[in-house]
Amino acid sequence: MWTLTVLLLLVPGSGKAATLEKPVLSLHPPWTTIFKGERVTLRCDGYHPLLLELRPISTLWYLGHVLLPSHKKSIEVQAPGVYRCQTRGAPVSDPIHLSVSNDWLILQVPYAAVFEGEPLVMRCRGWYDKVVYKLHYYHDGQAVRYFHSSTNYTVLQARASDSGHYQCSGTMRIPVESAPMFSSKVAVTVQELFQTPVLRTLSPQEARGRVVLRCETRLHPQKRDTPLQFAFYKYSRPVRRFDWGAEYTVPEPEVEELESYWCEAATTTRSVRKRSPWLQLPGRGSVLDLASTTAPAPQAAALAPGDKPLSFRKTPVSRSVPSVTSVPNSTFTGLQFPAGHVPTAGPHACVPLPTSTDLSREALQPKVDLLLREMQLLKGLLSRVVLGLKDPQALRELTETPETPNSLTVNPITPETTVVESQEDS
Repeated sequence: MWTLTVLLLLVPGSGKAATLEKPVLSLHPPWTTIFKGERVTLRCDGYHPLLLELRPISTLWYLGHVLLPSHKKSIEVQAPGVYRCQTRGAPVSDPIHLSVSNDWLILQVPYAAVFEGEPLVMRCRGWYDKVVYKLHYYHDGQAVRYFHSSTNYTVLQARASDSGHYQCSGTMRIPVESAPMFSSKVAVTVQELFQTPVLRTLSPQEARGRVVLRCETRLHPQKRDTPLQFAFYKYSRPVRRFDWGAEYTVPEPEVEELESYWCEAATTTRSVRKRSPWLQLPGRGSVLDLASTTAPAPQAAALAPGDKPLSFRKTPVSRSVPSVTSVPNSTFTGLQFPAGHVPTAGPHACVPLPTSTDLSREALQPKVDLLLREMQLLKGLLSRVVLGLKDPQALRELTETPETPNSLTVNPITPETTVVESQEDS
């Protein structure tokens, strides 16, 4: 009978022994802290499809490093400590830490690991289920929630920032209402569901001559069956919305330019979303690509999520007008020559004649200067008019002061002419 069981543990056709997964240890009710005298149930679940159970599989129980006498699938315990279990031929299970308290108030948290996006439930419980009034929950010493009486505190979608030390306080009627009492602090850690994604480019052999981006991440071993979806972005514009594929092929026109991409991984309910750092793609014909003639080819650079990417368009090349270079300290100001043909100083240097544009510029310069002086004078006259309207006395004092030699006079009309005109008008 036992020989048949051992043979069924062999993988057909390979002759190698099957590897059993470690059993799953669970706690009922699911709280890691209980009052003194209470009992809880531990259950050890282990199974392998190649194992034909011709007889019940015995279970080994451990409290710390001590082997317990029971071989049942589930046991009741009330002693504090670290519990583990093991089934025949399988590794030892993950531990469960059970605490026993003699306080009036305890904070109970789940025994199982809480992952990102999952609800986190805590219960502040009075001695043997007495009602707790004026209930406060604390996270790292800061009050986060208040209830009038006994109520569980629930974080609907836990995040890594929800990890920390929790505590509760409240009053109980024993028989009259007591002073506020505090529970012991309990450490809570929210597990990472999957790592922050990283955007990479496939090798030319894998991409078959195309530019293919892959959004890579890794799920927690306990959550490796969780489905994820991926989205791809160029700057802030989505180029492919959430889908099951973790790869994106860059269109051929965009390959010619230097662009920045990033990706996002999320659960199907979008309860957990994480974005990758920027990935800078060196396009063909970009500034980086033109520099590759004298330097090694640039690689795609990943930037931090907060860093802003750069975008270099293809440098336009003019086919009709050659580029020119200004020559400083030349005999003629503004003289320009085509790039690569700058003349050297010497007696044979050719000085071109001024063009019509240069002549017209020299003819207009005096008129422009005169116009600027007249505008300055008009500004001064207007300021005096405004001053006279606001404060006539100040204007009178200003006009009585002698003019400074630096004052500009553009209008050739003399004061005597102005007086005569005013008399004729009157």
